[in-house]
Amino acid sequence: MKTPRMVLAALVACAALTACGGQDGDDRTGAPSPSEGSPVTSTPSSDPTGVPPSTALPPTALPPTKRPPVGPSVPPGPGATTITGTVQAGVEPNCLLVEGYQLIGGPRDVLTVGARVTVTGQPKPDMMTTCQQGTPFVVESARRS
Repeated sequence: MKTPRMVLAALVACAALTACGGQDGDDRTGAPSPSEGSPVTSTPSSDPTGVPPSTALPPTALPPTKRPPVGPSVPPGPGATTITGTVQAGVEPNCLLVEGYQLIGGPRDVLTVGARVTVTGQPKPDMMTTCQQGTPFVVESARRS
């Protein structure tokens, strides 16, 4: 019974020390804190949150998404695979499958559920997706067959 109490006491002590760290005026560079008499200059910000622009993130700070090229004008890349079959709906919304491959990218006007298609692209078994089924297949070109 003493062990859980000791662990709890150690965690509380660590949390207290962590919360108090850096409040002694030393910013680890040796410079005094603003409360010790050094002048503080500030620049008005157009951001109403008061967060400096260098640390503020835009509301949709997602990395740009690279989409594979689509359409029949793209020549297949090295190691390209061609699959022919009927497009099926996956278990998740907007997931399309052909012959056990999950289609990533491609022209959605051609890749519709029930359409018989020929798809050229690259299988990417290590790619993570939200579709939960099929081997990811990055579509380079697709046409109805």
